[in-house]
Amino acid sequence: MIRRIGLLCSGGDAPGMNACIRAVVRSAIDAKIEVIGFYNGYEGLIHNTFCMLRSETVSGWSARGGTLLKTARSAAFKTPQGRLKAIQTLQLHNLQGLIILGGDGSFKGAQALLNEHAIAVIGIPCTIDNDLNGTDYTIGFDTALNTAVEAIDRIRDTAESHDRIFLIELMGRDSGQLALHAALSGGAEAILVPELKNDFEQLVARMQNWRSSKSSKIIIVGEGDEHGGALNIANQLKSIFPALEFRVSVLGHIQRGGVPSAIERINAHVLGVYAIKQLLAGQTRIMVGLKNQSPCCIDLSEAVKRKPELNSVLIETFNCISQ
Repeated sequence: MIRRIGLLCSGGDAPGMNACIRAVVRSAIDAKIEVIGFYNGYEGLIHNTFCMLRSETVSGWSARGGTLLKTARSAAFKTPQGRLKAIQTLQLHNLQGLIILGGDGSFKGAQALLNEHAIAVIGIPCTIDNDLNGTDYTIGFDTALNTAVEAIDRIRDTAESHDRIFLIELMGRDSGQLALHAALSGGAEAILVPELKNDFEQLVARMQNWRSSKSSKIIIVGEGDEHGGALNIANQLKSIFPALEFRVSVLGHIQRGGVPSAIERINAHVLGVYAIKQLLAGQTRIMVGLKNQSPCCIDLSEAVKRKPELNSVLIETFNCISQ
């Protein structure tokens, strides 16, 4: 019988985390389950820094960006000694379950914990990279995408005013999901991401046609692109096309913050409630996700096994309309 569970946010913050926490807490309370929130991710487990999460505690959290429980990456948790301290905290509070909001690294940490301690663990995908296998959507992605597209629209105004080529670097260390979606919705002329091979050579070939007419262009660069980031790529392009004028804008952490979008809040609430439902059903070692707009369960090992491929339809569409 589950009577008390823990909840934490791990890794990078993502808009919608607070809405998800609200849903977890209120659906747990509805099922007569107490919820303890641990501050700063796995560090909170190690150092036993926590608060009791009640219905009134999470009032108004849906509209708040970031995570009010704070988050961090924990080097100590990667060690057996650190995980032992975390296990002792779980035992101290007599927790029968643990909800983890995070991404790839957070869920790998959960797997390590599960190998050493018997506790029901449910992961909820929270990362702006949208790079977890088995779910169409991760919490944070939609808001980050809208933030990126708004920035692209603003930069295009300047690019057009000065007939410049802008390289805009977006987050996504190992995944081009955010970059591809932003490039398509932001009307970019080219994209460079880790998954697309020979994209730099194709870009240079395409730019040969740009030389005759000086005009503004937007090139979206995923930060994990093999050619070294937007600044390095701009320098390479400048050496090939010295007559063209290049500028670089690295959006960085501005993509992570901000008020979560409406769809973000809806999906966060759906996954939060679904996580408690699965916990009560006896599920463990899973991530809850969304597939074809319906909640689903994915084994944690499968969720982190590989990065989801870029949508081939979006790639084809972008290539067709960005000529």
